[in-house]
Amino acid sequence: MKRILFLGLFCGLGLSLLAQTTTPIKYAHGMFRGTRVANGHSVETLQEGEMEMIIGHRFGRINDGAYELFGLDQANIRLGLDYGVRDWLNIGLGRSSLGKEFDGFLKLRLLRQGASGQGGMPVSVTAFSSLAYNSLKASDPARPLSYQNRLSYTHQLLIARKLSDRLSVQLMPTFLHLNLVETTTIPNDKFVLGAAGKFQISKNWAFTAEYYYTMPGDLPQGQKNALTFGLDLNTGSHVFQLHFTNAAGMIEKQFIGETTGNWMNGDIQFGFNMVRTFKLKGRRY
Repeated sequence: MKRILFLGLFCGLGLSLLAQTTTPIKYAHGMFRGTRVANGHSVETLQEGEMEMIIGHRFGRINDGAYELFGLDQANIRLGLDYGVRDWLNIGLGRSSLGKEFDGFLKLRLLRQGASGQGGMPVSVTAFSSLAYNSLKASDPARPLSYQNRLSYTHQLLIARKLSDRLSVQLMPTFLHLNLVETTTIPNDKFVLGAAGKFQISKNWAFTAEYYYTMPGDLPQGQKNALTFGLDLNTGSHVFQLHFTNAAGMIEKQFIGETTGNWMNGDIQFGFNMVRTFKLKGRRY
């Protein structure tokens, strides 16, 4: 009788442990509405087979006045396509009118935060690496720029945590390298720390903020740290991201390394991202 009870207890314990090891891990979802916070990337990645088209606009400065229709007479645009090769691996290509720059990136999800009460990792971590190529014609045709001098590189770790159903925060330690700078006093390398957050106002509206702080000595005279406030509107099939920012560019090399607008002087630009996601592979939504 004791042997039967012991055998039953052992089998029950074994089945319990097996059930625990085969239970799917639950993760935190919806840290950010899309793959971008505002100008920069969020920790989120596309699912395998998803393609995302992003049309980004940044108008001129509001303090240009009524003659420029408070900046609306001017515009920079970026057209981009992102694709989910795997749930954890994304690639993307884009082209910006500012600087006539082409950019490509690779995004790799490393860790995912566990759902509330489920244990697991306390944060989500995604690695991001991009390459930008400036295709502007040389100002002096007699001294053309080489291919290498037109390149710049950005590497980031995106570290995010969903604190509640409404609030998410993200840190972005960043390394930016410019192959060519204007003078020898300007460093080729920049070490930057970014911070971002999202607060869910309602089901379809969210407030976002994003700031990139360049380390002392790495910020050339006349350049400023990029600061952006925004609103995300989810319409179901599209996401509209509305922004107020002091940065004209929409890729890391531009808004981290080339921002000259000063919020205190009213150098504020209105802009938006229009995001549409398509399912190209696998089961439809």
